Formats: sequence, structure tokens, C-alpha cells
Amino acid sequence: MNPDALRELLEKLMKGELSVDGAMEALRRLPFEDIGFAKLDSHRAIRCGGPEVIFCQNKTPDQVAAIASKIVAGGSNLLATRATPDHFCAVECELPDANYHEAARIISLVQCDAPKAKGSIGIVTAGTSDIPVAEEARVTAEVLGNPVTVFYDVGVAGIHRVLAHFDELHQCNVLIVVAGMEGALASVVGGLVSKPVIGVPTSVGYGASFGGIAPLLTMLNSCATGVAVMNIDNGFGAAYFASLINHMSGEEDE
Repeated sequence: MNPDALRELLEKLMKGELSVDGAMEALRRLPFEDIGFAKLDSHRAIRCGGPEVIFCQNKTPDQVAAIASKIVAGGSNLLATRATPDHFCAVECELPDANYHEAARIISLVQCDAPKAKGSIGIVTAGTSDIPVAEEARVTAEVLGNPVTVFYDVGVAGIHRVLAHFDELHQCNVLIVVAGMEGALASVVGGLVSKPVIGVPTSVGYGASFGGIAPLLTMLNSCATGVAVMNIDNGFGAAYFASLINHMSGEEDE
């Protein structure tokens, strides 16, 4: 946050030249914080409901650590995706309370409670090989304040496995379905439930899956209604979208 801009804003508020609502609107538009190699969007939580998230891939450990320190110093929770052990080592030196979720490749530090959703998000995987992407979704969803139920390794090669969870699937507000190979599981789940389904194709599969293109096209061409599709391996994006849906459904009951 720019100190001069904040000081000017507070002075106007104290003098009665600006209402509280006007101050909040101005906060949404205040400049980002420029730290040289990155421009930190420190007001994203005010605009979008969640803090800026660090995408660690192709960033150096020192860069990730510097951005993470700024986010935590600003009072926000930390969520850093596609993080390596080297990224975590650098972050942990600056933030000893940070956690590394190895399967999810996420660094997190929760220092304030996120708004709690009343319903839950279900995360379904076709196979064990899809779990890393599902774990990225799980950790993200939990940091954003959502209860999560997982249904792992219930793919269409043994359709009875997903059918065994029929009642539990219906208890979730929104479902994330993670599948590689041909990606058919998203359509199957979409045909079983009356809840939003978010398909996440993974890059798991033999050569003809083309690194996730085959399941992506399968999900995009689904004949099941209520199925939306994320990009290949994008567990984070699926969880963020699911969290928005889950929190909105909770607001209807208030």
C-alpha cells in the first residue's frame, strides 16, 4: 500500500470529506506496491474477496520469499502454488510458520480466518495418478474457508466405485472432478447430481491423451448439463471458482 495515498485517504476520512463507503471504494483503486521484479496487488482481497496468490513456477526462491513476506506483512493469508522444496526453504527462512504441502506443491500460511462457507466442496478423482492436481484444489479450497470432502480413485474403469458414493456426492454444494486419460468421469458425475460440476483435465495418460488435450476435449464436449471445465492441471483455478459458488450458496440462507 502506498503510504502517501493511505495518509491522504485517512485525512479526508477524518475531516469528513469522505464517507466510509467512499473510503472503501478508494481503497479498491489504490495503486499496487511495486517491489521491482513484481507489482503486488495488495488490495485484491477488497475487490475480489481473496488475497493475491503467488504462482511460483519460473520465479526464483528469493523472489517468492520476498513476495510472500509482503503478503503476510499486509495481514493476508499466504497461498503459493506450484512451489518446489527450494521455494519453501526460502520462504520458511522469512516466515517460519509457513507450511509446505508436498503433494499439492503449495506453500500456505493462515494467519486470519477466511469467510466460512456453510456447504462443502467435493473433490473427485478418476485415479490415484490425478491426486496431485486434486490436492492443489483441496488445499486451495480449505485456505479459502471451505469444508472439503474427497473421493479419490473412483474412475469409470470401475464405475461401481463412484456409484458407491452417490449419497455423499449429493451432499456437496459443488463438485470438482479431476481426470486424465479420456476424462469421462466429469460427464458421469454431471449426470448423477444436481450440483455444479467443475471438470479439471489432467496431463496423465498415454501418448494419445496428448498431455491432457484428450480429456480437455472430452469434458468440453460433455453432454451432461451443469459441467464447466478448467484448463489442464488447473486444480487451483477449479478450487477458487468452486469457493465462489460455495460462498454464494451460503449467503442465500442468511
